[in-house]
Amino acid sequence: MDAIQQQFKQRLAEHSIVINDSQLEQFETYYRVLVEWNEKMNLTGITERDAVYTKHFYDSLSLAFYVPLKDVGSLADIGSGAGFPGIPLKICFPHIQLTIVDSLNKRIQFLAHVVEQLGLENVELIHSRAEELGRKAGYRDSYDLVTARAVARLAVLNEFCLPFVREGGHFAAMKGSDPTEEIKEASYSLKELKGKIKHVQAFHLPVEDAARHMVIIEKRAATPRKYPRKPGTPLKTPLV
Repeated sequence: MDAIQQQFKQRLAEHSIVINDSQLEQFETYYRVLVEWNEKMNLTGITERDAVYTKHFYDSLSLAFYVPLKDVGSLADIGSGAGFPGIPLKICFPHIQLTIVDSLNKRIQFLAHVVEQLGLENVELIHSRAEELGRKAGYRDSYDLVTARAVARLAVLNEFCLPFVREGGHFAAMKGSDPTEEIKEASYSLKELKGKIKHVQAFHLPVEDAARHMVIIEKRAATPRKYPRKPGTPLKTPLV
């Protein structure tokens, strides 16, 4: 275990997340595969090893600081890109049944390779638009927890993600800058999609002190039949 891994492990332990040597090796394999594939396709602009551990791995796992992942059986990561936060969460909480949804098949192929290299089980990778998959039985109103990491404004994310959440489950929107204005803007979409803000948590990444915000939304009832709307509509005409 080198200094970067030791620091990573120690920072997680400060939040009661304990990882073993096998899990540390999975993170290191993930890093190597990410950098290797990033030379062939655009997965991330962050490739320095210490930055990947902080800005991708630690940042992804920050969800577990505010949501009890041990109580989560099923997790859907919408628009996961290079696998964040889904894959780091799966490494640390292997009991979770993980579904990753992404609209770009090349990213799904990358994630399939990651899952194979890391020996992860109970991971479903789906090449689909969220608006299409969110209407299908077995996915709609089904997951304990749904995540999305800084992919769109909250009014749009609500329509992408809340249809996947089971009644009584939660959607966690992982944001960078202060989401106060986004939350105000999203009030109508929350009402329409049966969501209610449970809490908003602000924190900072270590080292560079970058701001992060976690918006936790509870799903209060089943998704109305008219949502999500056709692919592309939520982005073009958000529920505001």
